This record gives sequence, structure tokens and C-alpha cells, in this order.
Amino acid sequence: MTVHHLNQLLLVCSVVLLIAVAAVRLSSRSGLPSLLVYLAIGVAMGQDGVGDIKFDNAELTQVIGYAALVVILAEGGLGTKWKEVRPALPAASALATAGVAVSVGVTAAGAHYLTGLEWRQALIVGAVVSSTDAAAVFSVLRRIPLPARIAGTLEAESGFNDAPVVILVVAFSTAGPIEHWYLLLGEIALELAIGAAIGLAVGWLGAWGLRHVALPASGLYPIAVLAIAVTAYAAGAMAHGSGFLAVYLASMVMGNARLPHWPATRGFADGLGWLAQIGMFVLLGLLVTPHELGDDILPALLIGLVLTMVARPLSVVLCLTPFRVPWQEQALMSWAGLRGAVPVILATIPMVEGVGDSRRIFNIVFVLVVVYTLVQGPTLPWLAGRLGLGKGDEAADLGIESAPLERLRGHLLSVSIPPGSRMHGVEIHELRLPAGSAVTLVVRDGTSFVPLPTTGLRRGDELLVVATDPVRDAAEARLRAVGHGGKLAGWLHTGGGAG
Repeated sequence: MTVHHLNQLLLVCSVVLLIAVAAVRLSSRSGLPSLLVYLAIGVAMGQDGVGDIKFDNAELTQVIGYAALVVILAEGGLGTKWKEVRPALPAASALATAGVAVSVGVTAAGAHYLTGLEWRQALIVGAVVSSTDAAAVFSVLRRIPLPARIAGTLEAESGFNDAPVVILVVAFSTAGPIEHWYLLLGEIALELAIGAAIGLAVGWLGAWGLRHVALPASGLYPIAVLAIAVTAYAAGAMAHGSGFLAVYLASMVMGNARLPHWPATRGFADGLGWLAQIGMFVLLGLLVTPHELGDDILPALLIGLVLTMVARPLSVVLCLTPFRVPWQEQALMSWAGLRGAVPVILATIPMVEGVGDSRRIFNIVFVLVVVYTLVQGPTLPWLAGRLGLGKGDEAADLGIESAPLERLRGHLLSVSIPPGSRMHGVEIHELRLPAGSAVTLVVRDGTSFVPLPTTGLRRGDELLVVATDPVRDAAEARLRAVGHGGKLAGWLHTGGGAG
């Protein structure tokens, strides 16, 4: 590659990124998942589109797709709130394991008997499409005001179920149907256990290190967090465990550890997540040859119908009924099993392994994902409303950024009071911060001033709080408690925090 070629590549990539960023605005207004727009960009650039770019490297697509999925899972884990996911862990784990098994079996049977696929190809298709997509779930569900239990279950499921599905797809692609199925189950259990152990360990060690070591520049914290997340994936994969589960759990541990400069880290991870989604979907669109899809549209629609109307609801009912989940929530979670780039990426595995009819498998999965994402994504808010599952008004959480002061053995807490916070109207002395911490500055409407004990706080204020090392966590906990429960938080058992 010459410098001239590099200039051309940078121009094309920057234009594609700008178009993709503008497409986010369009998709947010229309309710369509942005992944469809990114796929369309890739298809338009491909050999049947205006770009006429001929690209058929399935192995490169798989490698880049895996790398992008690591970033997406890291971003999703960093944004997952433990208090919402913890009650949903048993149900999400059941959906990610037993639910996947039910979905694979039912979908494979439908693919075999309705479309004539051989059992090996049918099992591959069933496994590929049984994984809910982390990118689609994280991007769509966080814009829909769902109750915490539903959102937590769906997010945790999408973070967990990639691991067993990848193992199944690789097993079916390399050996066909497994005669000793119990050995495959044991392999899945072992890989999940190794991945979970490594992810939790790396996440805890990373969070501990970042909280106790003051880096010389705030911009280093986001880089360190993402490096730790990628380390979890690589360590898990090289230990023959599930790297995808490891990166998600490590990121979730760090995301709930109140790390320094957290808003900057979340913004950095969010930007990388968008970049990974855009690159991954555009590349998948390039790999598609539109004129070859015609014969596979009907089989894709039939398999998608079995998956959406039979396999997914059946797996949800069987897995969630023991947890006494109401039927309304089961119905919504059945419809919210969104597919996205992950199934399309997994469909490249049989292509790389040289499985017969692998190109047809890829085409079927691509059509299925596009059609049913187009149907399911925009209708989720309507269905949630019809089922009466809209989330009521809740107090908004504070945005708190911590900057360690290593020499002074203290911390600066930058606190943003958002709309909806119950800290509005609370006076400084009513915060009842622990000894060793104090509000030193208030920024209101662009003007900063040193507050008095009787200064009332307002929505939109920015506070600068100084806290010594021993009371840093208690001060932050108290601020969050007042943000949720008002000045009486703790006394009336509202909002938690110090009493």
C-alpha cells in the first residue's frame, strides 16, 4: 500500500463513518435499528451496488467481526448496572444455556423439515440464529423504558449466550452432528466456567488497580479500562475458555466499581462501541452478494418464522416459568430476542471450515436477520405499551466523576445534578456528607461560586466535592442516596446511603 492508496482509504472510511453517524439520527427518529442502515451501506458499496467493491474474504470478516464483538461486549458490560442484573442472573443464565438448547433444536427441526436442509446444515443454522445480539439489544433496549428486571434479563442473556452458541457452531461446522452429546455439554460447561473465572478475576484486579493507582492523565483511564477488558478476552480464549463471557464479566465488574474519571471512560467506550458496530455491519454488508439472495428469501422467512413464533417463545416459557415471571414479561422477552451482527458473523464459521452449502447458510441467516430485525425492533415500544410494561418515573441517577489526588490523599468528585434528581431543592447542610468531605464549588448557569451551608441546589448544577481517601466511598454513596431519596434519604429508608 502506498501513501496515495492510504489517502484514498482514509477518505472512503471517513465518508462512510460520517454517513453512518448521520444514519443514527435517522434510525432514532424512525425507530429502525441502526444496524440495518450500516448493512445497507455495506451492500451499496459491494459488487452489486454503486461502489462495485468485490469482497469475499469470509476469514477476514470473521476475524474482524470477533474483534468488533469484543469491543461491543466490553462497552455493554461497562454500561450494565449490577443492581439491575443481579436479580435477573438466574433467569438470564437459564435463557443463555437451556434456552439456547431449546431454540437450536426447534429451529433446526424447522429448517430440516420445512426447507429441506440436511441435518448438519440445519443444526448450524439453528445454532447460528439462536444467539441474541448484544449490539442490537444494548442499542435498542436502552432507548425503551422497560422495567429493570426485563432490561436486566435481556442484557445479561445477550452478554452470556454468545459463548455457548459459538461453541455449538464450531462443533457442528467441524464435526457435524455430535454422537456423544454429553461430551459437548461438558465442554460448554467447562469453557463457560473458565471464562467466568478469568473474567471476574481480571475485572476485580483491574478495578482494584485503577482505584489505587493515580495515572498522570485522565485520558489514560479509558485506555486502561479497555485494555483490561481485552486482556480478559484474550486470557480466557487462550486458556480454552469463553473469551466472550470473560470480557463481558470483566467489563461489568469494572463498570460497577466507581472508577476514577468514569464519565470519560464511558464516553470513550461508547464511541469505540459505535465504531465497532459500524465497521462490523458495513463489512458484513460487503460480504453479501445481493443477486444470490433470491432463492434463499423464502427459506429464510420460514426459518425465521419458526424461530420467532415457536422456538424463542418456547425457550422463554420453559426457562422463565420456574422463576414465576408474569406472562406479560415472558411475551415481551419472547419478542425482544433481537438478532443482529452476531448470527451473521457466526455464519462465516462454516464458510471458513468449508462446510457444504455454507454460502447458502450465510445468505439465509443474512436475510433472516434483516427481515426480522426490521419487524421486531420498531414494534418493541408498541408491544411494551400494550402489555402495560412501560417503566414509571424514577429519580435520575447523578453523574459523578472522581479524580484521585495521590499526593494529597484525597479525591475530587465532580457531581452533575440531572433533571429528575431529588437533590433539587436540598440545601448544602442537608446533604449530611461524612466528616472529611465538603462541597467546595457550585457551577450554575455558567457561573461558579463557593456555596454557603444554606445554599439550595438546583437541577443542572455542577458540584465540586472534596473527600479524603477514607470517606470517598461514603461521600459518593450519600450523594447518590440524596439524588434518589431527597434530603430525608436514610432517615426514611429511601435511597439508601448514610443515615
